[in-house]
Amino acid sequence: MTEEHIPLGGMALANGVLVHGPRHWACAVRTPEGELRLASGEKPIKAVDAGNRLLRAPLRIAEIFPLLADVRRSLPEAVLPFQRPGVAGAMLGSAAAVRALRRTRLSPVARESLAALVSLGPAVIALRGSALAEYHGAEHISIGTYEHGEPRTREHERCGSHMVGPLLATTAAGSALAARAPQHLRPAARLAAGVGAVAAAVELFTWMVANQRHPLARALYRPGHELQQRFVTAEPSEEQLEVANAALEECLRLESKANGRRDPAPEEAPPA
Repeated sequence: MTEEHIPLGGMALANGVLVHGPRHWACAVRTPEGELRLASGEKPIKAVDAGNRLLRAPLRIAEIFPLLADVRRSLPEAVLPFQRPGVAGAMLGSAAAVRALRRTRLSPVARESLAALVSLGPAVIALRGSALAEYHGAEHISIGTYEHGEPRTREHERCGSHMVGPLLATTAAGSALAARAPQHLRPAARLAAGVGAVAAAVELFTWMVANQRHPLARALYRPGHELQQRFVTAEPSEEQLEVANAALEECLRLESKANGRRDPAPEEAPPA
């Protein structure tokens, strides 16, 4: 991404695409009747305005929840990823499996690593073999083409799936450290390790994006690459690309109107 580009993130919906910049968002969907509908606005929480860099990592995650609430209010036709039938059951099953894993006699590192993998189940079920996977591909193509100034494929280097590698690494490290804490302090240590693992994973992910040719970055990218190729993206139709491009153009229009504001550096762009 070059310096003149506005850093963007995105989310595929079951019937459209959400694109968000540092301070604004736009969402476009295709109704069952074939109509393209669009809504946009300002983010309720803006991680980019956090003065402390360390606070930006958790805020980037926290800002998505009120943002999705705004999307639902402004565009009732939008179908969020986890509204698909069967996903709620998968989430409950995943939570039960994680609890069972944490009661085993496996080492803390092995338990937390397996728990992180099991937690991916609902996301894979939500995306695989659906219009959602196709809109996910459309989101990547639209944002990637804008960022690179040339046609791109359905894999994007800042997709949230690429957080899997960093999260596995930081969760394992945090769990190993928490296990060394005195018994009476372990619950607090585990909580601190969990929060720290997420923050560290976001920073590691930022480093990966800036150093994609580094051998360590390539290794950390590998799980996300396999997920994107096999499960969570699919080739979109022209109509789906039209929806993604409509959301992209509206978000860029709003961000461009925000005069006198400094956008974050390209390496601080949110996951696509």
